[in-house]
Amino acid sequence: MNQLKRILPGLFMSVGVALIANAIEGMLPIHLIGGAVIAMFLGMLINHFARPAASIKPGLTFTSKKVLKFAIILLGLSLNIKTILTVGRMSLTVMIFTLLTCFGGGYFIGRALGLNWKLSNLISAGTGICGGSAIAAIAPTIDADDADIAYAMSATFLFDMAMIVLFPIMGRALGMTDQAFGIWAGTAVNDTSSVVATGYAFSEGAGDFATMVKLTRTLAIIPTVVVFALINLRLKQREAAAAGDGKLNVNLGKLFPWFILGFLGMALIASILPIPAEVVSATKRLSKFLMVCALAAIGLNTSFASLKKSGPRPMLHGFIISALVVIVALLVEMAMGIV
Repeated sequence: MNQLKRILPGLFMSVGVALIANAIEGMLPIHLIGGAVIAMFLGMLINHFARPAASIKPGLTFTSKKVLKFAIILLGLSLNIKTILTVGRMSLTVMIFTLLTCFGGGYFIGRALGLNWKLSNLISAGTGICGGSAIAAIAPTIDADDADIAYAMSATFLFDMAMIVLFPIMGRALGMTDQAFGIWAGTAVNDTSSVVATGYAFSEGAGDFATMVKLTRTLAIIPTVVVFALINLRLKQREAAAAGDGKLNVNLGKLFPWFILGFLGMALIASILPIPAEVVSATKRLSKFLMVCALAAIGLNTSFASLKKSGPRPMLHGFIISALVVIVALLVEMAMGIV
């Protein structure tokens, strides 16, 4: 009961900010900015003008960590693996090359810019997989700071806004078919809401195809999180050895994060059982709202001053990776004769 009392103030504050963010999103004439991004920046504004009291902190931590993981689990129920893999066969080659570009190129670019490996890989994951959802899934696995999460979200969000405007123009200039544009947008644009906006700005057929390709990319969260869990565990073992603390005990919970296993389990359930569309839709809405609450908590825990310390380098990292992904995805489609 005492633990619940400690959590409730911060949890209620996060929910309040999330409700305001969703209301703002609903008032926008065009769906360009997701509620999660709005909530994060609202939280940061509140933090800037009125830093949350110490009594709020436990609830913010709970929301940004535990609630975020639960939201990721619920997201799995909206993914029917059978349907996604049907579309995935057509876009798999493009996705492999874009993921290699993000994490391979991102590694060298991050080192050249002097970024810490957590921030660099969060930006790469957001660009290569699915924007905020990938960042949210990987962050607790590598023990990322709230400031790194906020910066990675900001970087991917800014380039999504540019892509929504530029992609349809470039697609028409290149004379792309609906299918070709759908694969391009689905593999090169970051956040799900941005993919949907970009695809349907080109045509209804392109929008439908881009959405399915994007959902296929989302499945890459599973192996990516496991790989980063192994990397983080290995780094902790090295730190322990360097400090003379002996060998670090292997924690299976860290090696195979329970919330990703839950995510996969929900996706398998959605693929096997005949779950009513209304239940899937309601679960997806709940998952999205909980993610908005978690990003609100991260914003409330993050100051603009902490972001300034990193300077423009993370944004430059995001720009280079995003540009490379756009170019690589297009070149691979051309090589495959899809365009």
